[in-house]
Amino acid sequence: MMSPTSVGNLISCICLAMAIATIAQPVLDTAGRALQPGIDYYIKPAITDSGGRFTLINRNNSCPFFVGQENVSGPVGLPVTFAPFAAGATVVRESHDQMITFSASTICVSSTAWKVGETNRITQRRLIVAGAPAASEGLPYRSYFMINRVEPERAGVYSLRWCPTDVCPTCRFSNCGPIGALVENGKRLLALHGSVLPVVFERA
Repeated sequence: MMSPTSVGNLISCICLAMAIATIAQPVLDTAGRALQPGIDYYIKPAITDSGGRFTLINRNNSCPFFVGQENVSGPVGLPVTFAPFAAGATVVRESHDQMITFSASTICVSSTAWKVGETNRITQRRLIVAGAPAASEGLPYRSYFMINRVEPERAGVYSLRWCPTDVCPTCRFSNCGPIGALVENGKRLLALHGSVLPVVFERA
């Protein structure tokens, strides 16, 4: 029988191993390489017939500042860069907060960084939009997203989620959730909640 000290040491080792495994997992691109901050990548669905690469969408004759997808798979789309919340990070890691920004310019918005935006009145799902948070929005909680592996045993296929726990570890966000597609008037927007949209990352 193990002594209480031995049991305690074993539990500590298991917890440490689990923590290291969680911290150490980099997000991989389609070539199996770790995503790097500041490098351009395309985000596209991992499943065919689920739309195309991520891009900026013109919704209801507005400026194209809604984050969404091309309707069909193909070479069109806008690349993004990732900026981890963790200072000095050299790779993008699973389950940690990142800022995601389109590598594109637009005359309609001052920033192409992603943030959680308005709520769709019909579905009550919050849309993902481009633009820096306004001063009235306080700290930039709405601008940080995490990348989670869809299947723990399978690398390379991920989901995007909003729940900025690195930015504010003591906060309790009641509306955390995954990002999925929301088809509206034939346009594929991205919004919180709904069905998870599995994605992959392809270096530009």
